Amino acid sequence: MNRRDFMQLTGMSAGALMLPTIPVLGRAVTPEALLENALDVALKKRLADAALNAATAKGATYADIRIGRYLNQFVVTREDKVQNLVNTESYGVGVRVIADGCWGFAAVVDAKSESQTAKAAEEAVAIAKANAKLMKEPVQLAPQKGFGEVSWKAPIKKNAFEVPIKEKVDLLLTVNDAAMKNGANYVNSVLFQVNEQKYFASTDGSYIDQDIHRMWPIFNVTAIDPKSGKFETRQSLSAPMGMGYDYLQANPTDSIKGITTRYNKGYDMLEDVVSAAKQAKEKLTAKSVEAGKYDLVLDPSHLWLTIHESVGHPLELDRVLGYEANYAGTSFATLDKWKAGDFKYGSPEVTLFADKTQVGSLGAVGWDDEGVDTQKWDLVKDGVLVNYQAIRDQAHIIGEERSQGCCYADSWSSVQFQRMANVSLAPGKTPLSVEDMIKDVEKGIYIIGDGSFSIDQQRYNFQFGGQLFYEIKDGKIAGMLKDVSYQSNTQEFWNSCTKICDERDYRLGGSFFDGKGQPSQSSAVSHGSSTTRFNGVNVINTARKI
Repeated sequence: MNRRDFMQLTGMSAGALMLPTIPVLGRAVTPEALLENALDVALKKRLADAALNAATAKGATYADIRIGRYLNQFVVTREDKVQNLVNTESYGVGVRVIADGCWGFAAVVDAKSESQTAKAAEEAVAIAKANAKLMKEPVQLAPQKGFGEVSWKAPIKKNAFEVPIKEKVDLLLTVNDAAMKNGANYVNSVLFQVNEQKYFASTDGSYIDQDIHRMWPIFNVTAIDPKSGKFETRQSLSAPMGMGYDYLQANPTDSIKGITTRYNKGYDMLEDVVSAAKQAKEKLTAKSVEAGKYDLVLDPSHLWLTIHESVGHPLELDRVLGYEANYAGTSFATLDKWKAGDFKYGSPEVTLFADKTQVGSLGAVGWDDEGVDTQKWDLVKDGVLVNYQAIRDQAHIIGEERSQGCCYADSWSSVQFQRMANVSLAPGKTPLSVEDMIKDVEKGIYIIGDGSFSIDQQRYNFQFGGQLFYEIKDGKIAGMLKDVSYQSNTQEFWNSCTKICDERDYRLGGSFFDGKGQPSQSSAVSHGSSTTRFNGVNVINTARKI
């Protein structure tokens, strides 16, 4: 299971779902309260102006303010019981300034008066001036035009927070019941729902109001062999999405040889759990893989995590520069490789791009937390490293005239810093289906779903597992495998890419809780791809020998 999403085991049996540490800051509230207490835009503008004016009066050359209200609801079930229902609300204000060429930041909880926000701004200026005494060089901030009073709202069709709790519980218990009836011995299911109401204003002249929604339905089923006591699991193939409850209403699925893999704009949780229960049982008798070199056909439900770890993180400019090192390392993709202009990150088939505008993605917003309008840009073009992900005080380092709009904070109380944009693999340009891709694979493995992984401190050498593995022999699916994990390094792996299905197969995966920084912050980010083939990758057998 992805360690970025899942951080601790609950006190359940071995077959229980691994639940994430819920990274929420705030007070517990009733479900009804989550729909109330929003501040009107006029009040937020008054609070913002008070802070910006106070900051400049104290000597700040730049200031911005973020007024945030963060709502979370998590519904947790196991078999026929509701285990937990979590509702939280967090509201406050964070003010960031540049004074004497240095950053300063201060925050205040529940700020609803102009005097409170002004005081926070004055504290931020005082902190900046104190920090400036230790500064080696002043902050160089890329210019950014002001947008005036603007707004952005996630294009949801059904607000998850307006759906009755009973309807959500009934869905999860129905899912659990279906799993048990189809062979599961244990099943857990969860609905994660997030709403961020964020207001940003700056001395550049922007007043930006944004309403962001995210949804993630997940489950884990366990099947046990009563004779041996061995067990196998299968997690949901859902992708966390920047959508509302409507994500659970649609059902555009497809299958290959009876293997349901495709959830595009909607997710049928019931259909997936029935397949999962049957597949978990099938894994008990699946053939253990024989280690060796294989051509890998990787479904987007799996490949998103490899993209995340081997492309998204190493091309964050703060890692490249060594500013971010303590939390999961720096990057092998150093500036000299980019400056050379010919560093082959991957094969000519590989174009990897960053995009904060992709509709339905976790990272989709209109403006980032520095008031920069979001955009799309290439990181790797036709296999060659061409760019990084940078924010306003980094842009000049790589010759960019403006920020790329990927600055983010997970709370009003956190300082915004460089975070990963949605990073995706461009689909193939030539029409190619998954079935056609498999036809000429003589010895291969088709991998679906993400699993455990490890990667080194420079984001170079890695190992990835998955959820489902199918042997490909002479162009056909030959049966299920288990105990599969592949090993490679980032450059070798992406240079082994030979074929990518076209845009008809393009789908998003993603991380709902992606950790970075110290103190740690959590963000949500999507990664898209079509099914992709990598030739001659080293596969190991992960079975434990007792």
